[in-house]
This record gives sequence, structure tokens and C-alpha cells, in this order.
Amino acid sequence: MSQKPILIAQISDLHIKAPGDLAYGKVDTAQALERCVATLNAFAPRPDLVVISGDLADTPTEQEYAHLARLLAPLQLPFVVVPGNHDSRELMRTCLPQPLFPAEGALNQLQPVGDIDIVLLDSSVHGQPHGELDAETLQWLDAVLSSSDQRPALLFLHHPPFRAGIWHMDRQNLRNAAEFATIVERYPWVRLVGAGHVHRATLALFAGVPATICPAPNHAVALDLGELLEPSFRVEPPAFHLHAWNAGDEFGELVTHIVPIGTFDGPHPFLGPDGRLL
Repeated sequence: MSQKPILIAQISDLHIKAPGDLAYGKVDTAQALERCVATLNAFAPRPDLVVISGDLADTPTEQEYAHLARLLAPLQLPFVVVPGNHDSRELMRTCLPQPLFPAEGALNQLQPVGDIDIVLLDSSVHGQPHGELDAETLQWLDAVLSSSDQRPALLFLHHPPFRAGIWHMDRQNLRNAAEFATIVERYPWVRLVGAGHVHRATLALFAGVPATICPAPNHAVALDLGELLEPSFRVEPPAFHLHAWNAGDEFGELVTHIVPIGTFDGPHPFLGPDGRLL
């Protein structure tokens, strides 16, 4: 019998506002998160962990984090969080406390799940839209990976360390990606770099490792690859990422799925009672 995969659901860029407020006067991010939580709760097989990769709140304020906590309360799965540029480390510590949060500094965390390590890296820079991994974070990451006995590691942060091709978002990505890459290249058991920030499902290679951007449950940054538009967004079908780790061979295998949020018709069989294709 094959071993059950380890399933890590990743959601990102929730942008929760005060009750009743709409993001950019248009998007009901609270309702979008409620749909996302319902989809996660109904998903089978159940994910082992949910990673929320930044921009949990929007402004941010204590009221927004309190609203976020209420919206996440029905989630029936364990979850971990990392800040984005719209977040506040201090408010997250006080309003959304988690056992793995360090007492001060960046909210870097290590969460083992079965035979793999989930490594959360705080790329937020106070008051700035761009990302950076400070010296202490890079040292911490190097120490975690070097002492892990080569356990497969999935790294999550908010800011992508690569250019997505959307001009106004690329100005806000991870500023010291080269320093980050030096560490990632050192440890071949790093199997994924998962980011958020751009609200679009995106795939690239970073330091020889698959790197993804997670779609959002609410709105998507417009896919402007030619500097044709002012910074803008679209309300597109929402989704999340499901990272499936299969340890069935010597090296293991990671597969990332894009899962739509909502309720859809089906499943319907391909085959009839006689075993033939319908």
C-alpha cells in the first residue's frame, strides 16, 4: 500500500478589513475567506496543515485582526501564519498569537509535519511594500536547514524572490533574493519556495528549486505583462494551492495542485455500469 501523502494547503493575501468594509471599495474579503474556509473544511482527504502566507489583515488594525480571528475560528484544520507587507508583527503577536511565534524580531517559525519541515520566513519590512529577509532570518534559516538531518523542507514567505513580469508588483518583491538563493542552493533537501503577494498562481525556478506564487481567495492582480495598465486588480475565480509530498521513493516527490474555491457540479463517473467509457 502506498504511503499517504502529506498535504499542505496554502492560502494567501486575505486582506481582511473591519466588519462591513470592502477592499478598494469593491471586494468583500471577509466573505471570500468564509468561502475559502468552507472549501478547506470540506476537502478530502483532509490537509495536514494550512499555511497562510501573508497579508492577513489590510490596514492593519486590531479590529481587522479580531475580525480575522473570528473568520478563521470555523477552520477545522491546524494553521500557521507568516506576515506580509500589509501586516504588523506586533499586532499579530497580540491579536493572533501562535505557539511558534518568537518573542521578538521576525516571525520566523519551524513546523515539522510528518517527515517534512515547513519553514516560515518573515519577509515583511515595517512600513514598506517590498520584502527583505534580515540578517538574523538568513542565519536562522541556514541553521535550521543545516541541522535538519536532510529532512525535505518547504519554505514559505510572502514576497516572491523572482520577477513575475507584472511591473508594479516586481518593484515590491524580495530585495535580497540573491542572498536567499545562496542558502537555498546549499541545501538540496529544500523542495519548494512558496510565496504570495501577487494574488496569482505562478510557477518559476528559483535557485534550482520550484517556486510558486499562491492565488488569493478574493481578487487577483491584473496580468499586465506589458505596462499597459495602471496598477489594478480583477475579480477572477478564487483558488488555493495544495502541496502534496509523496515519500514513495528515495528522493520523494512534491506536486502542487491549484484548487478552486467554491462548490461545483460533480464528481461524475467516466464509466458506465458495464465499465465502458460513457
